[in-house]
Amino acid sequence: MRVLCFGSLNIDYVYEVPRFITGGETLAAASLRRFSGGKGLNQSIALARAGLEVRHAGAVGRDGLFLLEELRAAGVDTGYVEVLEDVQTGHTVIQRTPSGENCILLYGGANRSITREHIDRVLPDFGPGDALVLQNEISELPCLVERAKARGMTVALNPSPMEDGLLPLLPCADYLLLNEIEAAQLLGGLGKPVPEAGEALAEALAAALPASAAVVLTLGAQGSLCARGGRLIKQAAVPVRAVDTTAAGDTYTGFFLAGALSGQSVERAMAYASTAAAIAVTRPGAAPSIPSREEVLAKLGG
Repeated sequence: MRVLCFGSLNIDYVYEVPRFITGGETLAAASLRRFSGGKGLNQSIALARAGLEVRHAGAVGRDGLFLLEELRAAGVDTGYVEVLEDVQTGHTVIQRTPSGENCILLYGGANRSITREHIDRVLPDFGPGDALVLQNEISELPCLVERAKARGMTVALNPSPMEDGLLPLLPCADYLLLNEIEAAQLLGGLGKPVPEAGEALAEALAAALPASAAVVLTLGAQGSLCARGGRLIKQAAVPVRAVDTTAAGDTYTGFFLAGALSGQSVERAMAYASTAAAIAVTRPGAAPSIPSREEVLAKLGG
């Protein structure tokens, strides 16, 4: 199986702060570091490090050429990434506290310059048996989903950042991977009651989707859940001391999909993903924190 991740590529500017800044306040940062990032880039790297054949499609400006080097170093094919001359690469401004928590300001840049013509240059190379992995940090998602499904591709959607425009795409998702906040927002947008408990939240969202769809809900330190076809599977989090949680969700998404798309059981894929995410949060940065398949298998016990 080939995996096409059509997603964002960002430059992350990470500021170490004693606490999150509030409105009207000036706060000195202890340090500034630049990392490669973007949910699309992170997930492509996680998928590749987890052992899959991955192609990335997207767009950068000239200032983001180093992001392509990062992808290629991880084993990702970047032949479908377009370099734009008149647009800056997408970037984020991240505040990170000593406890490893973060808040993120996102500028779309080249990620919001994806066109239907670009999509039409990419998708004809894929078809049944291939998978498309998407997030909500690029333009033209409805077109991408419609044309990928028409070609018989499996679609995995991480609806982040969440917005109402994603609601029509839900029936097309074979895998929906998200956190509690995003799940509550989706249910609210669908006009459904929003349960407080994670288990009920996952089951309610799965009930609102086609029976074949898998809803994977990440719960941070409380682990993760997968609801599909009336079945609910729980996975405990791997206890670690978190340094930086920036790419935890993307790492989980990449490793879970790598396991599931390779034919692993849901239980095994969830354990694989949880272990990978636990390793990632012990390291600074987004993409640089994502572990290799060998590291994860060693910690998982083979």
